[in-house]
Amino acid sequence: MITIGLTGWSDHALLETSRSTKLEDYAGHFPFVELDTSFYAIPSEKNLHSWMCKTPESFCFLPKAYQAMTQHKKWIEDFSSEAQMFNAFLVRFEPMLEKHRVKAFLFQFPPYFGCTQENVTYLRKVKNWMKDAPIAVEFRNSSWYSKQNKEATLNFLKEHQFVHTVVDQPPTPNNSAPLIPESTNKNLTLLRLHGRNFEGWQGGSSKNWRSERTLYEYNYEELKQFAEIILELEKETNEVAVIFNNNSGGHAAKNAKELQDILGLSFTGLAPRQLDLF
Repeated sequence: MITIGLTGWSDHALLETSRSTKLEDYAGHFPFVELDTSFYAIPSEKNLHSWMCKTPESFCFLPKAYQAMTQHKKWIEDFSSEAQMFNAFLVRFEPMLEKHRVKAFLFQFPPYFGCTQENVTYLRKVKNWMKDAPIAVEFRNSSWYSKQNKEATLNFLKEHQFVHTVVDQPPTPNNSAPLIPESTNKNLTLLRLHGRNFEGWQGGSSKNWRSERTLYEYNYEELKQFAEIILELEKETNEVAVIFNNNSGGHAAKNAKELQDILGLSFTGLAPRQLDLF
């Protein structure tokens, strides 16, 4: 099975979402969404309940792990221990997990999270703290895929049933990983497409580099190449979930629809779309 989704349900003009029903409108186009807000703060129970109520029962979320869980910030600012932080996160998402509305929790580690014994140990702790919840791992440090470490990295992910996040991003020297089309989990593999804006991904000189880093539109040939990769990955895993994150210029929805056409996909269980008046 192949599914396609976007990072967030806002700011996708092509989907013609209204201000008051953005999530409902989005769910009429795609079967899942990457939930980015959980990276900045653990969502409220009220919001999680609202998001589930606004979408079909088959619609899934891909929540990003809270930023202290991926070492983007210190956990001591908000919690008494790392274990308590992970427990609070899991407890909050329990209703969504019980209804099978979580595709996986995305642990996007920072560029300074390299392949070291300390970080391998931390990944073991993550697996323990997250219990049986599905975990997808995305590295942004190329050392995990070096000639020396690549095989061991993939074997480690398989052994601990981590979902491998295959990434497409500019090959910058300090904050990116190569595209490694390998599956490590029989149930799910992610393909996360960030675009190929090399200057933006490097940081550049612009004050708005964070918003510009995913400013990129994939062309037809690039999308065809992804389609080939996806079809090969599908042989190794039950689901390949593709996430378009190249939306600084609003290109994510367009590219997602184009890839859907190339693969000849139609999604079932979507929310009903609003019909035009004329």
